[in-house]
Amino acid sequence: MSNIVDDVKREFAKSENALVKIILINTAVFLILLLMKIVLTLSQSSNVYALVINMLQLPAATEEFIYKPWTLITYFFTHDDIFHILFNMLFLYWFGKLVDEYLGAKRVVALYMLGGIAGGLIYIVLYNLLPYFQAHIEGSRMLGASAAAFSVAVGASTLLPNYTFNLIFLGPVRIKFIALFYIILSLAQTVGPNAGGNLAHLGGAFTGYIFIKLLQNGTDLGKPIYGLLSIWSRIFRKRPSMQVTYRERQVYRSTSVYSSSSSGTIEMPDQMEIDSILDKISKSGYESLTREEKQKLFKASQQK
Repeated sequence: MSNIVDDVKREFAKSENALVKIILINTAVFLILLLMKIVLTLSQSSNVYALVINMLQLPAATEEFIYKPWTLITYFFTHDDIFHILFNMLFLYWFGKLVDEYLGAKRVVALYMLGGIAGGLIYIVLYNLLPYFQAHIEGSRMLGASAAAFSVAVGASTLLPNYTFNLIFLGPVRIKFIALFYIILSLAQTVGPNAGGNLAHLGGAFTGYIFIKLLQNGTDLGKPIYGLLSIWSRIFRKRPSMQVTYRERQVYRSTSVYSSSSSGTIEMPDQMEIDSILDKISKSGYESLTREEKQKLFKASQQK
């Protein structure tokens, strides 16, 4: 067991892929809660597990939320059902890979975080404003990464509406139609037993759409998220090891240079580069582009 944990920790530490890290965090939280649920249930202490889940779920009642504001973040990293997390992580991975390829890892994180937060706020606000939900506020709580995953999915669909996924039994389907189907499905279920979750889905979807549209016009809503990520990475980044060598009675301190493709910036391409990329697309399609070429193409599309 310890070897598995060590392997996961090493994978998390070495991975430059923010999408993988988000999935690993969700999976780790799910497995910890699953183990806790089994142990506490067998020891006839299931009420303790219910208390733990209650501290991670997002409540609809504002009076309860005031005392548990952290749940606006923890709820979209928490799952209590294996099929729930499986669907959410697959959904997130398929669409998140597109965003990562074209816009970089930090935009995946921004879409996920902002979509989750917006979905949670929509859930709280509408449950407290609309008369239909008044009788259901007390005891209504939400968990799961669906709103955050919807934000990433709709963001990818807004960025690349004609990109196609090959679906079993259906064949190639443009992702804008996949996103539209799930939006309509969530809208239809806003008066069902999981009304709160579906309201959050719509909040996440709207956030993904607005995020990409504003980004295409030169406004990046993710800047506060990038700032927090930068602070987080500085806190937990390992300090370079110190090596002392003696040469002519002088002491040298060697430091390692940290570099990451995800932190680098893509320069604005000139017209020849753009023409070359467009020629490559016409001959081989979008999928033939490298990550850098995709990001250059997006950069060029922001020029006015």
